[in-house]
Amino acid sequence: MAAVRVEAVLAAAEEQEAEKRRSIAVEKELELEYDLGNLLAVDRNPPPAAALRGAGPRREALLRALARDNTQLLVSRLWELPAERAGGAGGPLVAQLPEPTFRLPREKPPPKPRPPTRWEQFARLKGIRRKKKTSLVWDEQAKEWRRRWGYRRAGGDPSRAWLAEVPAGADPEEDQFARLRREKRERVARNELNRLRNLARAHRAGSAVPAAPLHPTGHQDRDELRHVARVARVSTASLGRFQPRLPKESAEPPSRSGGKKRRFEPLLGNLAAERSRQLELLRDMGKKKPVLDITRAVNKQMRQEEAEAAAANKGKKQSKRGKRGRRQQRPGRSGKKSGARRQPQQQKAAGGGSGG
Repeated sequence: MAAVRVEAVLAAAEEQEAEKRRSIAVEKELELEYDLGNLLAVDRNPPPAAALRGAGPRREALLRALARDNTQLLVSRLWELPAERAGGAGGPLVAQLPEPTFRLPREKPPPKPRPPTRWEQFARLKGIRRKKKTSLVWDEQAKEWRRRWGYRRAGGDPSRAWLAEVPAGADPEEDQFARLRREKRERVARNELNRLRNLARAHRAGSAVPAAPLHPTGHQDRDELRHVARVARVSTASLGRFQPRLPKESAEPPSRSGGKKRRFEPLLGNLAAERSRQLELLRDMGKKKPVLDITRAVNKQMRQEEAEAAAANKGKKQSKRGKRGRRQQRPGRSGKKSGARRQPQQQKAAGGGSGG
């Protein structure tokens, strides 16, 4: 085995150290412009045009070397900034960045501040501050933190308590536990009715499709143009039946609502489908629990309430109008009757005078 000379080892170590220094030190003809607040470095040196022509491994290697040298210069500048240890002596070293000098452009304008609502204006005028309640409260009976509302809330369900307080002015013979259970059932039923009303209102709002904007814009696709053309066509009294058609437009005249026409099943045809429909109908009729259409039931309930309210308001208006009419018509009716009585007498007097 050949002996390793000390000179060769030292020369290899010096060569490695020089290679490390060479990787850290980067020379540029023009100094880079730095914005350390934005971690930005701008290189004004023109790249070699001959090496960037075409696409190949040489071009990729040149771009990688250029990006590496510029990043090395930016990191060297960052190490010159004052730094401190974050979180104590054993924490990471954090550099204190200066204020940015280069204004980065925005893609979109900054959002406008939302105007305050009437309640916010009133609260600011009166000095009212909103206090947010915590969701957990301390339960003295269970000796633990529980929710303020809902299942397993603090204090428990009053209808299941072992002791019920009799309110002031209540009947002492009344069962307070039954009253609490009845009030709870009423609250549950009221909440369920409100939920069904909200579902029906949301269903109505979702069925009404909002109209698309018909004003011309710079970016209108094919569907928007087709919708605008259909709206312009059905705006006539004949629903576009006698309007000239576009080259690729369908010959069927569009409807004003834009929906599909109703289709009825043929009288003679697929007997298996008809048998399945009849069996499904009999199965629904034979069920002990009837099938409930929530939307239809809620709509019926809402219509009934609106009708009752309208009838009550109409009865109040008629009663007020009738009282006012009787008071105003009393002198008028007497005048009409007296005039009607006087007319025959005047006619008789006139006839008698002419005869005399």
